[in-house]
Amino acid sequence: MNPSLPSENTRSHPVRELTADLCVVGGGLAGVCAAISAARAGLRVVLIHDRPVLGGNASSEVRLWTLGATSHMGNNNRWAREGGLVDEILVENMFRNPEGNPLVFDALLLDMVSSESRIQLLLDTAAFEVRKRDADTISSVRAFCPLDGTLYDVEAPLFADCSGDGVVGFLAGAAFRIGQEARCEFGELYAPELPSADLLGHSIYFMSKDLGRPVRFDPPSFALGLEDVRRIHRFRSFDAGSQACNFWWIEYGGHLDTIHESRAIKWELWRVAYGVWNYIKNSGEFPEAATLTLEWVGPVPGKRESRRFEGDVVVTQQDLIGQREHHDAVSFGGWAIDHHPVEGVFSDKPDCAQWHSKGVYQIPYRALYSRNISNLFLGGRLISASHIAFGSTRVMATCAHNGQAVGMAAAHCLRHGVGPRGLLAPERMAGLQRELLRAGQFIPGVEGPDPDDLSQAATASASSRLELSELEPNGQTLPLENAWAMLLPLGAGPVPEVGFLVDAERATSLRIQLRLSEKPDNFTPDQVVETLDVALPAGSARPVSARFQCLLEAPRYAFICLMENPDVSVHLSGRRVSGVLAVTQKFNKAVAKSSRQDPPPDSGIESFEFWIPQRRPQGQNFAIRVTPPLVGFGPENVTRGPLRPTRQPNAWVASPSDSAPMLTLRWETPQRISRVELFFDTDFDHPMESVIMGHPENVMPFVVPDFQIRDGSGAVLAVCRGNHQTRWACNLDAPVTTGAIHLEILNSTDAFRGTVFGFKCYA
Repeated sequence: MNPSLPSENTRSHPVRELTADLCVVGGGLAGVCAAISAARAGLRVVLIHDRPVLGGNASSEVRLWTLGATSHMGNNNRWAREGGLVDEILVENMFRNPEGNPLVFDALLLDMVSSESRIQLLLDTAAFEVRKRDADTISSVRAFCPLDGTLYDVEAPLFADCSGDGVVGFLAGAAFRIGQEARCEFGELYAPELPSADLLGHSIYFMSKDLGRPVRFDPPSFALGLEDVRRIHRFRSFDAGSQACNFWWIEYGGHLDTIHESRAIKWELWRVAYGVWNYIKNSGEFPEAATLTLEWVGPVPGKRESRRFEGDVVVTQQDLIGQREHHDAVSFGGWAIDHHPVEGVFSDKPDCAQWHSKGVYQIPYRALYSRNISNLFLGGRLISASHIAFGSTRVMATCAHNGQAVGMAAAHCLRHGVGPRGLLAPERMAGLQRELLRAGQFIPGVEGPDPDDLSQAATASASSRLELSELEPNGQTLPLENAWAMLLPLGAGPVPEVGFLVDAERATSLRIQLRLSEKPDNFTPDQVVETLDVALPAGSARPVSARFQCLLEAPRYAFICLMENPDVSVHLSGRRVSGVLAVTQKFNKAVAKSSRQDPPPDSGIESFEFWIPQRRPQGQNFAIRVTPPLVGFGPENVTRGPLRPTRQPNAWVASPSDSAPMLTLRWETPQRISRVELFFDTDFDHPMESVIMGHPENVMPFVVPDFQIRDGSGAVLAVCRGNHQTRWACNLDAPVTTGAIHLEILNSTDAFRGTVFGFKCYA
């Protein structure tokens, strides 16, 4: 026992002083990705987070699934899942947690952060004070952890505010915005005529569990009554089986101060959540809920909007809809411009308005740092964007992708001895973009050789290459109750003849169209190039060929469309190929209201059709014959271009007849190699929602699980078994000097031989 003597003076908490190269405040996905990215680049990082688990809105405390440009596969952004670090997280979560258990996702994030020895993680620790070296430079952040009763003073040359509300930026005096800008400020046609303080509100989710026996529910006194719940305009859509994110529309607080009135907002949301559950249990309208118990209600609300900070550029509606190019692009987005009525759950208006662009858009680096605080990076939902653009940039996978750019930028700043703005010098920006691409980050429209990658000087060859001449029928058919298309990568020159196998219930005519995207990097078939009307007699398994006269100026994707005709069924194929998809002119109710987007007049938003794929295990390809075959799957793809399908598949795909696929890099003179990196196909079209929404598979069908690396003499340099990740990197036990490197795919099957996007070697 060590008694403490009474004191007439007040006492103070103990203070622990920490130093770092980068202090990240906020442990949502943006902060997590910023911290890990910086640590892997060699920086010492302190990550401060005011909650007991990482993930922010993605954590088990809120339980919102992680989404971004893929938008539940409900828009036209094909192969658009974010790359790099957030891709690594989502792919790993699919492998460990296909059921979408939020607690397992918590553990995964904690595992990844704690595995980085250069990160010092401070959970349950709230930043509340900023000290400055001068008017525009932060020197340290002070935070308090009630769990250990300790104050932490964190000193660093660079800070990243990923806190959601922007606590560091606010305390430091960084310029920020809140509310809606008037239309005239940025010329955004979708913006209101007058500025407004209205914001997006908070949401609270809940989950139930079936106990297999009757369960009673007595509502707490603060719950909304049954009649109050019936006044919620969506009450007729209540579903006793819905969970967590499916109640996103239980939203409130957009008309209040979403920072300083958050406690009041949370209480109102609890009233609604418990009232809704009372309605489900006790209204008599849901007999299937008799055995359900309320297992979990969110302890904190998921917050959508508060402060947005000003960078050297403000991302606007025109950047998104016009898909503007930026010289300093370091990330991308693709979620809809998604705004909700300010009254939230109590509004009689539609719960949200989602307006998509025709493709993904670049996010400039200048939006990721403060314009007036010289050493402050911006991350998460508080980046420099207008309220209209924020409706898209706010979603978590986009925030995480930006976070990786921030972490890598911090490393470059220290390497060059400059602040964030100093990276705008062309050679420094090119270096940042190059290193992000090397780490698997996708930056649409930004390519270029990596001078450190020895494969750039190599000749790539392979044991075989796919020449896609046929997708064999499997006996199944699909009626053309909607228009469908095969999305195929075509070369320059004449369009190949594409043959289908169809059944016709009666004599009819089938319309076949060749469609292209106006912008060659998009997957919105907004240009009808040629139309054929083919007479069909009644009968089964009839071959139909599409012979178009069009000449393509450059390699690109094209849509071979079979237009709606319920009298016709098309034969399907069970064979899947990287970079080849069947899509349909339909819509996903989660992100669209109809199969065609028709925005308000004069809103600056474009009208177009949605052509979307089905999720596996549905979504088979059509049985087709292609003459001449498609040949864009060669080994030369692995040393150039993006590491995912864009205008072409950008992948080496082995021939189906190749039982021992092998890829080779060969140099004219021997090279000293100490590191090998491979990039595989984990289906970038799959959103991989992180929680609640389960998935039928945990390893993507195109990924290469087993392989080995050999040098030119045949010596084995590395072996991998059971890979499931997009990126595999190996530092060799000892550098080798060799004129060739071989990638041998092991245990290939008739269903899958091999797909590789990138094969890179470093000295």
